[in-house]
Parts: sequence; structure tokens; C-alpha cells
Amino acid sequence: MIAEVRRHPRHLVLFALVAGLLCGGWAPPAAAPVALAGMCLAGGRGLAVLAVVAVLGGALVAEARRTALATGALPAPLGESVRVRATLLEPLHERASGELVARVDVGGEPLLLKVRDRSLLSAASSPGDVLAVAGRVEDLDDYDAIQRRRGALAALEAEDVDAIGARRGGLLGTLDGVRRRAEAGLGEGVPQSEGALLAGMVLGRDDLIDTDTEEAFRASGLAHLLAVSGTNVLLLATLVLAAGALLGLPLRTRLAAALVLVALYVPLTGAGPSIQRAGVMGAAGLVAALAGRPSSRAYALGLAAAVTLTLNPSAAADAGWQLSFAAVVGLMVLARPLREHLVGRRVPAPLAEATAMTLAATVATAPLLAVHFSQVSLVSLPANLMAAPVIAPIMWLGMLASAAAQVDTALAAPFTALAAPLVGFVDLIAARAAALPHAVVAVELPGVLGAVVGYAALTAAWFAHRRVARGPRRAGLAAAVVILGVLAVTPAQGFPRPAPGETVVSFLDIGQGDATLIERDGQSVLFDTGPAGGPIVSRLREVGVERLDALVITHAQDDHEGAALPVVAGFRPRLIVDGGAGWPTPVQRALPAAAAAAGSRVMTAAAGDELRIGPLRLDVRWPSEAVAQLPPIGDPNGRAMVVHLRSGGFDLLLAADAETAVTGALDLDPVEALKVAHHGSDDPGLPAQLEQLRPLFAAIEVGDPNRYGHPTPATLAALEAVPHVYRTDRDGTVQLRVTATGMRVLTRPHD
Repeated sequence: MIAEVRRHPRHLVLFALVAGLLCGGWAPPAAAPVALAGMCLAGGRGLAVLAVVAVLGGALVAEARRTALATGALPAPLGESVRVRATLLEPLHERASGELVARVDVGGEPLLLKVRDRSLLSAASSPGDVLAVAGRVEDLDDYDAIQRRRGALAALEAEDVDAIGARRGGLLGTLDGVRRRAEAGLGEGVPQSEGALLAGMVLGRDDLIDTDTEEAFRASGLAHLLAVSGTNVLLLATLVLAAGALLGLPLRTRLAAALVLVALYVPLTGAGPSIQRAGVMGAAGLVAALAGRPSSRAYALGLAAAVTLTLNPSAAADAGWQLSFAAVVGLMVLARPLREHLVGRRVPAPLAEATAMTLAATVATAPLLAVHFSQVSLVSLPANLMAAPVIAPIMWLGMLASAAAQVDTALAAPFTALAAPLVGFVDLIAARAAALPHAVVAVELPGVLGAVVGYAALTAAWFAHRRVARGPRRAGLAAAVVILGVLAVTPAQGFPRPAPGETVVSFLDIGQGDATLIERDGQSVLFDTGPAGGPIVSRLREVGVERLDALVITHAQDDHEGAALPVVAGFRPRLIVDGGAGWPTPVQRALPAAAAAAGSRVMTAAAGDELRIGPLRLDVRWPSEAVAQLPPIGDPNGRAMVVHLRSGGFDLLLAADAETAVTGALDLDPVEALKVAHHGSDDPGLPAQLEQLRPLFAAIEVGDPNRYGHPTPATLAALEAVPHVYRTDRDGTVQLRVTATGMRVLTRPHD
């Protein structure tokens, strides 16, 4: 293997540079041992020096670039109000809370625009539009990490937004016009749903696709079709080269035209991590062809990594970047031997090709899917095989429609009319596959270590398979080593399972939000899920939950209901008590279908209702029947469900975000434990309520950091009257374990 590396010095130096860029972006101290490893691999003195220089130089470039991206002039100090003109850099995306977000350019600096009320937008907006925004400059919070990695310096929280009709100019402005005409053409003469999917598959506009469809594509393993990547670049180049051949153009002219169109296509689709990688690799292949030299896929892959990491060293932390490179490596390593194996078993060549490519990409990305999304689709292979025959025609027809729309939108109609039934076919495959029992399984790998273990296991299994012909004992030994290695480095669960008769309350560390799990004698009830994109699924797996008996959504705010849909899909609660019913949030709109797919019964509750789930008794104390029937307007916090939970002689008050302005008027009984309302916000009535409740234990579910100042000094001062106070921002997940002999507390901090 080392001899093979030394036979390709250019590859070694290039991948040494990539390793240095990765070190500079993630862990600068690792650059020294990585440089030493590169020197050892190089062998010869000259090549060793080049490898060391490449590693250290890459680390320095990454560090300098990362510092430059994180430094910029804000339009005003944090916390202050401003009036600015902001140019949209990407489509507005709706979060589960209903908030609209997008990166914008303000005075040459990238910020994250947040529009909490859709009615503030006077007109639909698209990338390149200039908006007049009045609002406050705030620090990015926990759930904006992806935007921080993409260069956003701070958040611009809009209080008023006006589309003034202006658009940016220059080359980017020209591309904005091309994109708008292409989007209009892709929707010409077809139903809105097919047009949205076509725009997603051709231009990556997944923001136009409804939540249910997006979830179906994710569960069926077809979500990659909605994120433009290498497939789009390959099919675009193929289309251009074929059209040029029909026109009789020389090969070099066709290659040059394909190169230009690839260079334009990348920014046209938003220049995300996957399309950046694909664009660089495609351009490298076309340049090599123009030069009359054979291209190396490995060298092109290294070049793509070097370019994308130089542009933004933080890109490597992006799930899309990681999945894109993992899929390509999987295709390079696994696709050919898998295809040859299938052909040897008399599988028809086209089917063998499609199966090998799909299986290679699926296996190569599985560990990352488990790390980032805590789930893997079991129906991905058949769903992709069924969809494969129509993907290329859809892409080509969509690209032709986009091109025709540059002349006149109506000219796109013949192409979209042909593409629409094919898109509908893919949509049907996604919906049917996602609806199958156990279409998605929850598989969690813990962070970077989990990914390393997963890929080590795959690598060892591959070598074990390759050695079967040389001796089954070696293969069996290798497989045993893999299993033992996984067991050795995979962390054990941090908490023991509840003993018979033991009540366990887990205040789960999910950041700035609420998620409280109550368990006893095999029954599991979850109050709230925390925000969309939060770690609730992995937190539930950590404490050993396999299925929920009940999910209680206290009210319709993202930090309480945001992750309800993946919880419903992954843990199939038998009962959903929906305190947010009727509110126009994305979660509430999608919940009925998600509940039906999971076989969950949905109900609402009001003060006076009593629910019994095994030995657990839930007494609903708020909202009153009259308040619950009011129209869904105003602040949802005032209608947050307040529940007194009883388990034998143990009492717990769960007040969600209902502060003493609500609960102070209720006739509440003393309790042993209290979930502090509203993440420890300022609550003047709290001291009096603590005298009434007399809890021995209190838990604050709060994120670190958070921009609200939770928990406030006044609340912490009031809680000094409680003997035992814990906080998830400081203590991680907090477990209160109650038996007949008393209470004990276990904690597990998270990175």
C-alpha cells in the first residue's frame, strides 16, 4: 500500500494539503502528527519535505481563512436596532417554528435574516432581491450552527421588511435572472407539486416542496434527488456534449461549452457543499479532457476537497459536504467490484450497474446518516432502483425546460409536460416506500468517534470479505475483531434502566427548549421534544427508550414541539396529547398525517381532564376549557399545558412555559419536584409559588449559550429556597430516580 502511495507523488502532496486544511479547520494541534505521518508515507527526502509543507501550509491557510470569514463589520453592535438594505443570498426557508430564515448580504457582510412573522413580507422574495429591513442585530443561537459554518456573522431579527423592487447587479444579478426564468419555466403548465419537485431536482429548490413530501423523500432514501450534486453536473455535461455532437461541433468546443455551463450551473443552484464538490470534480475532468490527458477520479476528488476547504474550512463540518465526499469514495471503491460480482451472478448489466452504484453510495454514507440524523432508511435500495430509470430523463427535460424559458416561459411547457408524469412516478415511489413498516430505523453513532468506528467496521468487513477465498478462518477472525472493536469503543448507555416500581424523570439536555421523559414499569411519557433539528432522538436512545406510550405537546412553539415529527416517526407514541392543536405551525399542519402513519391516537386536553398511563396519572391543570377554545392567536405561552403528574406518592409539576401570571391563579398542591417554567425566565411571582409548592427538587431546562439570559439572576435567587436545583445547560441530562426509599439524582453532561 505504501509503495502504491509513493508511485503517485502528486496525489500524496494534494491529499497532504487536504489533511492540513482539515486540521486547520477542525483541530490545529493535529497538524504536527499528521505532517509526521505524511513524511513517513513519502519516503524520499524531497517528497517528504513537500508533504510536510503541504500539511502545515494547509493548516495555516485554513486558520487564516477561518479567521477572515469570522471577522467582519456588523451594521450595529449586538442588541441594537438598525435599518438596512439586505440582499438575499439564498431562498427563505421556513423552520418548524414558522420562522423564515435566509443568509443576506448587508454592506458586504453575510448575516442571517430571521423573519418571525410571515405577514411582514409584503411580496415573495428570491435570491438577489434587495429588502429594506428594520430590526435588531443579535448573536447567532445554538440552532444557527450551520449558518455560522457557512459564514454568517450574526442574526438580523426583522421587525419590518419591505421588498423595494430592487435587485443586485453584475454577473450574480444576471444569474439571478436566469434562475428566476428557469424556475418559472419548470412550473409552466404543470401542477404546483410537480413543478416544485422539478425545481428541487434540477435547481435544488427544496424550499418549494411541502413538508410531507420532503419527509417521504427522506424516509425512502430519495432525499439526495432534491439536493443538486454530482448527478446533475454529469447529466448537464452529457446533455451539452450530446447536443454539440448533433450540431457537428468539434470535441474541444463541446468540452469548453460544457465547462462554461458547469461553472455557471454551480452558483445558479446556490453553490451548496455538494454542488461545489461536484462542480470542481466535473471541471477538473473537463479540463483534463481538453488537455488530452486522462483524468484521475482520486486526484479530482482531492482537488475538490482542497478547493472547497480553502473557500470555507468550516465546510467539512457540514453534513452535506461529508455525505457528498463519502458517496463518491464509496462509488470509487465499491461500485466496480459489486457490479462485477452481480454480473458474475448473471444479473443483467444495467440492473447490476444501478444496484452496485446505489448499494455503494448507501453503504458509504450509512455511518454519517447515523451520526447526523440518527436514522437509516431500509427501503433506500429498492426505492432508488425503481426511480433510477427516470432520473436522467427528468434532469434532461428539466434542463431543456430551463433553457427554453430563457427565451419565453411558454416554450418550456412541452418539456415540463413530458417530465411531470415521471416526477409524479418518483413522488409515488417515495410516498409508498416511506409508508412501509420499519422503512426507517433509528441507528445512533456518537459523533466523530461513532463515524470513525462505523467506517473502521465497514473497512474491516470489506477486507474480511476479500479474504474469504484465501481462508474462511481469516475472514471469521477479521469479523470477530470488528465486532469486538465496535463493542469496545462504543460508549455504553449512561443511565441504568428503571427498576420495577421506580419512577424515573429525565430532564433531557436538548439545548434551549423543553423535553422531559417520565418512565415507570415499562411506561414512557415524553413532555415536549425541543426544537427542530435538536438531539431529542439521540437523547431518547441514550436512556434506552424504544417506544413511547404518550407524547404530550404542551404548546405550539418550536422549542417545545419542533422535533415532534421525527419523534412520532421514530418512537410511534400510542397517544399524542396535542396542546398546540389549531395553531398554524408547520408541525401542527403535518402532525395528523405523521400520527396516522405511526398509528398514534391524537387528543386534546383541558383543565379537569385526567389521563392514566399505566401507574402514571396526569392531572391537567391548564388551560381552562374556555381558554383552550379561543382562536389560535397571541402568545402560545399563555395557553401552555400545565400538568400535575402523580406516580404513587411522588408528585411533579410540569408547567412548560406557563409562568406565575398563569399558574399563580391555580389551586396547586405541594409537589416533590418542579420543572421550572419557561427555562428560568424572570418571574416575579416565583418566590410565592415556591412557598406554596415546597418542592425538594427543581430542574431548569435551558440551553448554553442562549440569547435570552436564561436562567435569570432573580429566578436563581428565588430557587435558593429549593434544596436541590439542577440545570441542563450546566449538568447535561438530569435524571431524578424515585423509589420507596427516597430520591437520587444522576447527571450526564454532553459535549
